[in-house]
Amino acid sequence: MDYEKLLERAYTKLPKKQTAKERFEMPVAEVLNNGNNTIIKNFAEISKEIRRDPRHIAKFLYKALASAGSIEGNTLVLQKKIHKHVVNDKLHSYIKNFVICKACGKADTYLAKDGRHFYVKCEACGAKHYV
Repeated sequence: MDYEKLLERAYTKLPKKQTAKERFEMPVAEVLNNGNNTIIKNFAEISKEIRRDPRHIAKFLYKALASAGSIEGNTLVLQKKIHKHVVNDKLHSYIKNFVICKACGKADTYLAKDGRHFYVKCEACGAKHYV
């Protein structure tokens, strides 16, 4: 067999390239200030959309915003008055670090633990990076 036929045969055995145009949109937190508390009303939807444990997201936000808080039903209550732009910036920081794949830039990832360390494993390209 010559090179051209071998190359053609190899191309036929490759999987078809998918050209899906769907994009991941960063969720926006619906923030409500109630006295000295800040309430994220759609916290359950955000955690479901980015496929992460709400407790992990809440722990990150507590530390990033220097606030105590609690998860109450579908909402997250922070015990500090915080502007909605700051909350959304910290949420986007979480998504950038713990959701988006560093190799391909897709959000088709999951968070797993290896011993004491967490890593993000991409379901789209197979990349793995520790966080």
